[in-house]
Amino acid sequence: MKSKITVALAGNPNSGKTTIFNDLTGARQHVGNYPGVTVERKEGFRQYKECEIRVVDLPGTYSLTAYSAEELVARNFIVDEKPDVVVDIIDSSNLERNLYLAVQLMETGIPLVLAFNMSDEAHAHGYEFDIDRFSQFFNAPVVRTVGHKGEGIDELMEKIVAVASLREGSRDQLVVQYGAEVEEEIKKIASMLEQHFRMTDRYGARWLALKLLENDRDVRGKVNSVEINGQVEKSAARIEKMLGEHPETVIAGSRYGFISGACQEAVSSTIEMRHTMSDKIDSVITNRVLGIPIFLGLMYLVFALTFTLGDPPMGWIEGLFKGLSAVVAGWWPEGSESLVKSLLVDGVIGGAGGVIVFLPNILLLFFAIAILEDSGYMARAAFIMDRLMHKIGLHGKSFIPMLIGFGCSVPAIMATRMLENKRDRLVTMLVVPLMSCGARLPIYALIIPAFFPQAWNAPMLWIIYITGIVLAVLSAKALRSTIFRGESVPFVMELPPYRMPTFRGVLIHMWQRGWLYLKKAGTIILGISILLWAMTTFPGLPDEEAQRFEQEKQSVQTSMVDEKERSTRIASIEDAGKEAGLRNSIAGRIGHALEPVLKPMGFDWKIGTALIGAFAAKEVFVAQMGIVYSVGEADEGSETLREKLKDNYSPLVGFCIMLFCLVSAPCMATIAITKRESNSWRWALFQLAGLTVLAWVLTAIVFQTGSLFGIGI
Repeated sequence: MKSKITVALAGNPNSGKTTIFNDLTGARQHVGNYPGVTVERKEGFRQYKECEIRVVDLPGTYSLTAYSAEELVARNFIVDEKPDVVVDIIDSSNLERNLYLAVQLMETGIPLVLAFNMSDEAHAHGYEFDIDRFSQFFNAPVVRTVGHKGEGIDELMEKIVAVASLREGSRDQLVVQYGAEVEEEIKKIASMLEQHFRMTDRYGARWLALKLLENDRDVRGKVNSVEINGQVEKSAARIEKMLGEHPETVIAGSRYGFISGACQEAVSSTIEMRHTMSDKIDSVITNRVLGIPIFLGLMYLVFALTFTLGDPPMGWIEGLFKGLSAVVAGWWPEGSESLVKSLLVDGVIGGAGGVIVFLPNILLLFFAIAILEDSGYMARAAFIMDRLMHKIGLHGKSFIPMLIGFGCSVPAIMATRMLENKRDRLVTMLVVPLMSCGARLPIYALIIPAFFPQAWNAPMLWIIYITGIVLAVLSAKALRSTIFRGESVPFVMELPPYRMPTFRGVLIHMWQRGWLYLKKAGTIILGISILLWAMTTFPGLPDEEAQRFEQEKQSVQTSMVDEKERSTRIASIEDAGKEAGLRNSIAGRIGHALEPVLKPMGFDWKIGTALIGAFAAKEVFVAQMGIVYSVGEADEGSETLREKLKDNYSPLVGFCIMLFCLVSAPCMATIAITKRESNSWRWALFQLAGLTVLAWVLTAIVFQTGSLFGIGI
């Protein structure tokens, strides 16, 4: 028995592969029900008996012929790195489609185990399998599994170890027979490969010959022999002449013939074909008339729950940080102007603490989105939007990265890899930041309750999210009609069956995203908050100005008898001193320099300084406003940041802040990932400049129009 085993998990999208990966390794990988959730290789480890097992979760793929990035990553790992065992995760309720990959894996000669996953759904559909026969047909052990229940995992582990322990050469390799004409050409090409190509030991001459006949671009690039490529062209022409079809079509047809024959022998149906529950639900959910209203209604419900359930714990956390500020401020004498006190109270607690306050809203939003994803609804949302997306030159598959953008723009832009057409990929990644990511939610959660009555909280959040979707769609239409003109690539949208989300799975997905938010608040945002605190603190007031404010305070202390009036007057002088110091600070000077640009949108220099910080990370806007208004200095009766914003700005300005933060340049991480995925600074800078200009124009129009008609003033 081998002490160390490398296992590769392969399978079609929506086969439950990621769930099996979690079951095998205990890793908490995000699980979604739409194609393309796994776009990069993931690894995990498990100790089983005396073996240390390394499990590699490959991207979901339908084939080993490398047409897309996912297929290339999966194929290269299997063929080049030669894992000890490949486990093919198969959706057994959609057997013939999923077995196509299994046939190709079998042809590589790699040690193989087949996991017939979702076997409970197959049984519910009336399918029964002869497992022993399937095992013989594919020369591989077959294990029934139900990933979301953890069923069959122990047996799967046993089969993995058993297959990995077989000596090289003790396995019989089965091959699909492609008919006399094709087999003759395969032999010719394989013979030439063995004579002239050194890599046949690594890949196998027959497998390489098949890939060349299938016109696999990656393999054609590796085999750069003029003589061999000439023979491939002759063989392809001969097959097409003899059979009337291109070799790729003939080979695919033979594989499906092999699969069909295996299923005829080893699958039996116990009940008549009938409409499944998923079909019945889809007749309503994906209805041409009802589909979009249902989607909009569900999103509204998500936002209503986010505010309704999130408000009480937000108040508790807000009170906790207010009390913490008072305790820390109490370490110094009253009226002390210690820089350390200001750093701790204003920079750390008022900055990062002001962002952590919104954690309940973040967790509730991610909880609701996880339910929609795990139930299978998110794939339907993409299907529903397919008709609309076609009208703008894209298709429903482009809406999947946009939906992921509700969580974070970075993985959403990475998810554009699932799009085969380069134009579609670029357009989608350029407009993804218009979807309201989780980083913007703290801004909305700060602004909406500050300026709008409770009954309007959910509608306002719904409006801002829908505005992002509409702008993304309109921007995509504009780009596809101008810079990225061309035909859209057709595709098939898979609709996985509805599943009841497990409470444990939803909690894991919610906490994963929430923990990332917390880590961001505790590291990046904390660091930026301290930097911004320094920018708002230094160089401070000139000595003569500081002395003037101090003299005014002393004059009030000695001249006013009424204690309440004296306290109010002193507080007013202190606030005036703080504002004068902020005006003279680095951030204040930058903000004043930007004021001519900000004024048409209704913003002052204080909002301008916060928007500068928001480019690093959107949540920093909240932290910076907390620092600007010194809400960290909390004593009895002091105002919260929401109250101070309400005192200083109108609801129209509040809405304009949200609109600008929605549309404007995304965070630095988004710009960086756009550069990496597009492989060009040109598109990253185009995204940065284009969204910022669009944000300014829209916000200025809204503010000027609202001011003209007296709306929200």
